[in-house]
Amino acid sequence: MQNHSLTELVPILQLAIGPVILISGVGMLLLTFTNRFGRVVDRTRGLVRELAAGPEAAHAGLLRAQAEILTRRASILRLSITLAAVAALLAGVLILMLFLGVLLELRVGGGVVLVFAAAVAALIGSILAFIRDLNLALAALRIDLRLAPPGR
Repeated sequence: MQNHSLTELVPILQLAIGPVILISGVGMLLLTFTNRFGRVVDRTRGLVRELAAGPEAAHAGLLRAQAEILTRRASILRLSITLAAVAALLAGVLILMLFLGVLLELRVGGGVVLVFAAAVAALIGSILAFIRDLNLALAALRIDLRLAPPGR
């Protein structure tokens, strides 16, 4: 391992800025996704309490349908969170690869491309799952509207 000067390391630090920004952006997405996940879990628990209280028969079916949608949403949000976390993890691996490649004078170009592509693919998957959650949230809202008493 060579002793590299600061001027030799600055270009590597500049290369690492992109993955660092990716980690920061994914972190904000994770915050949003985990907040949504928590709200879905809380709403599901509320529905379970309503069902346990013995709602009128007409509403019981709608409440169960809503609980099923919320359970699917929780699973989809878990997938979205997992893929976003994988994207952040791969961005960290990418930064490490860049530094080790320079410090140990390794040829890491192909690996860098693969890891970056995998990080972006995980991020795309995460956002697609989030879009699916948004669509299911709209379906649950439609059920809420059917539960509302007429004339209000």
